[in-house]
Amino acid sequence: MIPLSPLDVGEILTGAFATLGRYWQPLLGVAVAVYGAALLVTGGALAVAYAAVGDHLSAVVDTPGRATPAWTDVQPLIVAFAGIWIVVMAALLLSTAMMQTCCPAIVQEAVLGRPVKVGTILLRALSRVPAVIGTVFLSGLIAMVPALLFVTGVVSTTVAYVDPGRWDMTGWLIALGFVGALVLAPVAIWLWVLFSLAPAVVVIESRGPIGALRRSAELVRGSWWRICGISLLAFVIASIAGMAFQQLFNMMGTFPGTFDTGEFSYEPTLGEIFVAVSGYLVLALIAQLVSQIFSTTFPQLVLNLLYIDQRIRKEDLAPALIQAAGPLPPPGPPPGRHR
Repeated sequence: MIPLSPLDVGEILTGAFATLGRYWQPLLGVAVAVYGAALLVTGGALAVAYAAVGDHLSAVVDTPGRATPAWTDVQPLIVAFAGIWIVVMAALLLSTAMMQTCCPAIVQEAVLGRPVKVGTILLRALSRVPAVIGTVFLSGLIAMVPALLFVTGVVSTTVAYVDPGRWDMTGWLIALGFVGALVLAPVAIWLWVLFSLAPAVVVIESRGPIGALRRSAELVRGSWWRICGISLLAFVIASIAGMAFQQLFNMMGTFPGTFDTGEFSYEPTLGEIFVAVSGYLVLALIAQLVSQIFSTTFPQLVLNLLYIDQRIRKEDLAPALIQAAGPLPPPGPPPGRHR
């Protein structure tokens, strides 16, 4: 997949695309299994919520235009929405952690030219997911501090704009939020890059979260700007490709005759509207799934190749990789005429 020597930017990006091209079946299988499970969990949560508060939803929808829905109907919907949001966030966190666990295992085998089976990768990933979640959580706390400060500044500004009488109380919160976020953002970026190789360390070296963060900092030290630039480039490529996938699917949905929307009655019901837009919803869901798979997988492949590259540069890993890959196949017979 890559030359077993120090890699430049082109070789890392080419290796990531080559891994996608040659190992697309296990990558797609893992992604479909992971995000499919998350989608089933989300659908189950929606079904349970609808069964619990469906009557209240109908009462709110059927409320006359200028009337205010009853609070006894709105409150259960808010509780159900909060529950669904928690389930969706937990499913998304777990699925992302699974992908961050599976990608290093696939890259490790791809670098050595070995075949990869989806079942083997999933079984290996399950044992390392808790450590990866811990690593992602600890590194995520770094970015959470400036983000919370920025949100504090935005909320305080909004409160002061709506009620100018509260300016004396919110003024210091506005300054603390925006200035604090501006000061801590560079520190958070520096630490994020410093710990960006930790998931690969967790999977390949079987270390715990704290040990993985320390190991990542050790590997990144001295190459921070290079890893930052290549990682940023990978995320930009993944974002552009994800948006391109979504636009492609959106264009497919605009072609005449793509979906049979049927005919509305004079006063269409919610069921008729749902049937009319169901095809577009399915297409949008597929587009989002494809975009999510690529935007999650490609940067992880690049980060894992950066991990291998740093070990080649700092620890002379290339001879060990060559030995692990096994001997080269014997050369074939020279070309000639056959009788």
